[in-house]
Amino acid sequence: MNEMLLKEITTAEVGGPAKTYIRASSEADIINALKDVQQRSDALLIIGGGSNILVSDEGFNGTVLHIVSEGIEILDADSNETTVTVRVQAGHSWDGFVEHAVNEGWSGVEALSGIPGTVGATPVQNVGAYGSEVAHTITQVRVWDRNTNEIITFSNEELHFSYRDSLLKQHMSNGLSRYVVLSVVFTLEKRAESAPIRYAELARQLGVNAGDRAELQDVREKVLMLRASKGMVLNPQDRDTYSTGSFFTNPIIDNTQLKNLPQNAPQYPVYDVQGNLIDGKTKLSAAWLIEHAGFSKGFGLDREHNDICGARASLSTKHTLAITNRGNAQCQDILAIARTVREGVTQKFGVHLVPEPVMVGITLD
Repeated sequence: MNEMLLKEITTAEVGGPAKTYIRASSEADIINALKDVQQRSDALLIIGGGSNILVSDEGFNGTVLHIVSEGIEILDADSNETTVTVRVQAGHSWDGFVEHAVNEGWSGVEALSGIPGTVGATPVQNVGAYGSEVAHTITQVRVWDRNTNEIITFSNEELHFSYRDSLLKQHMSNGLSRYVVLSVVFTLEKRAESAPIRYAELARQLGVNAGDRAELQDVREKVLMLRASKGMVLNPQDRDTYSTGSFFTNPIIDNTQLKNLPQNAPQYPVYDVQGNLIDGKTKLSAAWLIEHAGFSKGFGLDREHNDICGARASLSTKHTLAITNRGNAQCQDILAIARTVREGVTQKFGVHLVPEPVMVGITLD
């Protein structure tokens, strides 16, 4: 145990000190730490890769449990060798797992390449990108129930996955879920080709039609290229990557609200995790709404016209969905940009943007 500035373990590089810091490198370490925190009746914050969290400048007056457990274990390969089931420890690098899967010829998570953070964080908000979600491949999640002090295993159906949501997230309060992920089980196809490409931009880059498959390595390379072009792959030399990733989720609205939007506003159908169309709902592009509400890439850097926080934070110069730390930002600087952008989108389009990162000790409201 020792004090830690949370800016040192978060990708946005903001956040004050933790009263107590514990690093857990195994399932046993995680459970023992959780029992200790409960015995001391201390406040608890759990961090994995630190990529989807925004912590106040005052820090956290409690125990920060940093989960760094690693490991990929093959549980089963079916008799026809068409699928493989693997258990991945919660602290394992998500992109490290994706890279391993692609190299092994396991299909299903390749479109999620380059996403920062750990495996244990992915089921909480049903992490997704380029038409793929972890809900498509997760079969079980092993958790520690902080209310009953026992290990529970949830099936895919029991997790109630939806767009950027799950049972785990629904039981979250003040940045902490009742359930602490210990490991995640995935079932993947054993094939050299990807899952069907669901995202038009990725299909164009690959030279295939939406719904077709492509070579696993090609998909990973194109996704990494696309994410890097938007500043969404961590790079110590690129300040655009010092962020929480996408700050706002793509809003899903009732179709009755479409009359308030321009005809050229991008609109996408909404599906459940089984691929069934959800009637009466439309997904919008948060990035498009932000830009067309008057907030261009790099908003916040032009001191003469929009000096909100002295250019310490700004929208990414590559993508309007990320709010970036330009080198010496504090949490309040990032919040200032977020509030300005959200208010502008609401005034222009009547659409309320919802923040994606976990907020610790802060709120946009």
